[in-house]
Amino acid sequence: MSTPPDSSPPTILATAVVPWNEHFEFQEDVFRRQVHTIARELTRDIYVFGTAGEGYAVSEAQYDQITRAFWESAREAQVTPMIGLISLSLPTIIARIERSRALGFRLFQLSLPSWGALNDAEVDRFFAETCGRFPDCQFHHYNLMRTKRLLTSVEYRRLAAAHPNFIAVKNSTTDPAVIADLMTLQPRLRFYITEMGYAMARKTHDLGLLISLACVHPGRAKAFVAGTDAQRAADVEDLKAILAGLKASGGRFHIDGAYDKMLFRMSDPTFPLRLLPPYEYASEQDFELFKAAIPAGWRQS
Repeated sequence: MSTPPDSSPPTILATAVVPWNEHFEFQEDVFRRQVHTIARELTRDIYVFGTAGEGYAVSEAQYDQITRAFWESAREAQVTPMIGLISLSLPTIIARIERSRALGFRLFQLSLPSWGALNDAEVDRFFAETCGRFPDCQFHHYNLMRTKRLLTSVEYRRLAAAHPNFIAVKNSTTDPAVIADLMTLQPRLRFYITEMGYAMARKTHDLGLLISLACVHPGRAKAFVAGTDAQRAADVEDLKAILAGLKASGGRFHIDGAYDKMLFRMSDPTFPLRLLPPYEYASEQDFELFKAAIPAGWRQS
């Protein structure tokens, strides 16, 4: 059985997004190159199929094709790989874990089924059928409103006590009260929070960065993590400008991947922006508007 983690989590957790060609077929060579780029320039802790990774949209055949490519490229790049699990169907989630586990994966990211907000008994059953069913694997939970229910320290304390292999939480909050509540679970659970909330929480706690906006410039992102509170506060102003640029260039998008593909494209100018249908994604003009809005110090040469 897995043991609780120590209090020094990996510094940066990053997503790999899925490239599609004009026929919406998986571009495996582009994807593998992306994994190597992230591992070389930013972090070796990488996941696929989070909200940015279209894990909600792929067919089972696409899921298997992508996870196999991820496993192979992760081994090449010496990456710690994590698979996201998004489905309305618990049997589908269980089957995906089984198939991914057969490939070699042991680290997974859970999102609650989102057709309706789960009650307490349903949350407990969901974790029992995932964490409890696979004690040799480890699990993160992505705590986001798309699932119609945000968990607090009350639920996490209960779930952590029941499942030693539930090890971490991802969150995008900027609410100081929420951050303070979640931090009461350290060091039993690791926490990864996006840039704005991370800058707040790092003043008092050791946690990981769930990177989003800062990935436009891997060097600056690593400096953001390694720097002082004052340096992070200054960087937050630039990151707010980057966020404003994203909203100005593509405010009509409601799928995270539309933005994350624009962010990663700053590291790979040829990376495609397409999302699987029916979801709307950024145009070349959208990307150029976003690129022009990035503060000079955050543009890669």
